[in-house]
Amino acid sequence: MKARILVIEDSPTQAKSIVEMLEDTGFSAFWAEGGVQGLKMARIEEPDLILLDVMMDDMDGYSVCRWLKVHEATKNIPVIMLTVKGEVEDRVEGLNVGADDYLPKPFNESELEARIYAALRSKMAREKLKKRNAELEEMFHKVEYMAMTDALTSLYNRRRFCDVLYREFASAKRYDNHLSCIMMDIDHFKNINDQYGHPAGDEVLKEIAMLLLSILREVDLAARYGGEEFSVLLPHTSKESAKVAADRIMNAIRRSKIDIGTQKFYITVSMGIASVEDIDSGDAEELIRCADAALYDAKKSGRDQIVIYSTAMSIPPEE
Repeated sequence: MKARILVIEDSPTQAKSIVEMLEDTGFSAFWAEGGVQGLKMARIEEPDLILLDVMMDDMDGYSVCRWLKVHEATKNIPVIMLTVKGEVEDRVEGLNVGADDYLPKPFNESELEARIYAALRSKMAREKLKKRNAELEEMFHKVEYMAMTDALTSLYNRRRFCDVLYREFASAKRYDNHLSCIMMDIDHFKNINDQYGHPAGDEVLKEIAMLLLSILREVDLAARYGGEEFSVLLPHTSKESAKVAADRIMNAIRRSKIDIGTQKFYITVSMGIASVEDIDSGDAEELIRCADAALYDAKKSGRDQIVIYSTAMSIPPEE
């Protein structure tokens, strides 16, 4: 595909000569008669390169180049300025307004051709680098996403949950806000795997993840904490309000039927709830340990129930 070159030149004679020379060389060239027309054509035609005369009646080339380089649609088009002026100051001024190269008139056709190819190569290199940077950025976001999500359920993982917990806990303590945590465990999950197979267990985990995402608020955070255990962080939520949310989750799970081929079964979960007011220290992970203590009490008391933490419960030791 031929490179498309826009010639901005107010002299018809010189423009015709340059256009013919470019087309003989193998480029596709077209002409704008003056700076104003050149700016319009540059935006509409989006050429690969612009040859720009400095001395024009309606608008000098420096002004045209300056406008080209500040406009989003044309700022990346290489510009080679052509002029009868040959002083160093003139060349510096052209480069200062954004020109990629500067060639005094009369110019050698071979030199102009070489400069055009050099500018086009530079443009291609920039575009390739830009594309590569975009690919690397996309790859980085994918890796970052993978590092903080659970591959099976697409919920956040334990690491991400803890990162958010530290931030929300510090904010709750500083501004005296509510913050609650729900720890949840699937009842008799080992029996599900043993009786129906591990694919059935995976379906159960995915079903619970889907229900959590459909019930919780956008500000809440649900995570697969490990194995068959899930954690939910509820910012600006009191212990009583967290109980309401836990009831909605539990009832939705009780109603959910798991279909594995011809096999159909229901599941239940146990939950423990703790809130930031239960914590005297500045240790954010103590909130998890308190919710875990309540969860343990729920399982010990027969499962399929919600227990709210109280100071009478023994907190599991740090791992």
